[in-house]
Amino acid sequence: MASHAKPRPAGTRVAGIRTPALATAALTSVALLSQTATAAPSTDDKPSLEEVEKKVDDLYRQAESATEKYNSAKEKTATQREQVDTLLDDVAKRTQKLNEAREELGSFAAAQYRTGASAPDTATFLLADTPQDYFDQTQLMGRMTDRQKVAVDDYVSAQSATMKKRQEATKSLETLTESQSDLKTAKATVQRKLSDARELLSQLTAEEKARLAAIERKKQEEAARKAAELAEQQKAAEQKAAQEAAATQETGSGSSSETSTDSSYATKADKALAFARSQIGKPYVWGATGPDSYDCSGLTQAAWNAAGISLPRTTYDQVNFGTTVSLANARPGDLVFFYDDVSHVGIYIGNGMMIHAPKPGAYVREESIYYDGESAIHSVVRPA
Repeated sequence: MASHAKPRPAGTRVAGIRTPALATAALTSVALLSQTATAAPSTDDKPSLEEVEKKVDDLYRQAESATEKYNSAKEKTATQREQVDTLLDDVAKRTQKLNEAREELGSFAAAQYRTGASAPDTATFLLADTPQDYFDQTQLMGRMTDRQKVAVDDYVSAQSATMKKRQEATKSLETLTESQSDLKTAKATVQRKLSDARELLSQLTAEEKARLAAIERKKQEEAARKAAELAEQQKAAEQKAAQEAAATQETGSGSSSETSTDSSYATKADKALAFARSQIGKPYVWGATGPDSYDCSGLTQAAWNAAGISLPRTTYDQVNFGTTVSLANARPGDLVFFYDDVSHVGIYIGNGMMIHAPKPGAYVREESIYYDGESAIHSVVRPA
């Protein structure tokens, strides 16, 4: 006889409990995942030392870029505040004149009200004792009318000028407020970038800091090698130029004005460089223009100011002040600008070297213009 027992459902017995196929598959997946997690080592999300170095350098560059924006906003704020003060002072003076014109009009109105007179008429003649009295009164009232017209004109003119100056002052105040907001934003950006850089560096172990210093030394060695190469190229170019100048003088076609110009620039450049050298060892402080600390553009501005040349405050403006020259033709005193956003500057001293205020935490120093690689160099400008 055939068995009537129902077929056993597919499944697997686990610990004496029958489990359906779906549950079995789920348990199998969990087991496999558990084994994988146990077998595979935990991933370390900590960035490499090279990544940390790049991130820190980027943060310092961003801080310096924000510093130049801060310098620009600070300069604009100072200029606009001066304009606002001048306008407000002008408004006060014009308001005083307006009040005086208003008082003069009021005195005429009061006089007319007291006398009840507006123009000479027959009644005035009848009240006069003699024809001469009538003539005198008529002349007096005529003069009063002319003066009143002048007073009205003065009042209208003063009112118009005062309103115009008030509008200018209001507009300048709005611009000043915007500049102050930009100044506040730039300052906060600088502080945030510097704080982030310090936080990254604080997480490094002593060994990592030593390795980071070794990486930096290697970079500086490469920068020094590139500077030496440039020095050789410039030396060869100078020798060639000297030979050509000598040949030109022999033919009698040389220009003394060009020689005079070169000498004048060299004299000014020597003064600028002497000042810059005397600042070596002073700390970089963002937004500083001396005498105890500097940021990059603050140092170059102060150096050339010592030579009698007034440079603008920011790198953005300094790069457009003077004549752009090729790197191969760079001369001592020239300004070397860095990065696409022109956020750093140093003063060239020759042989591929410069004096600059590098970055927060560093000091004014001599360094290769290749300190951050050849691609970082933006342009060279001769400021005088």
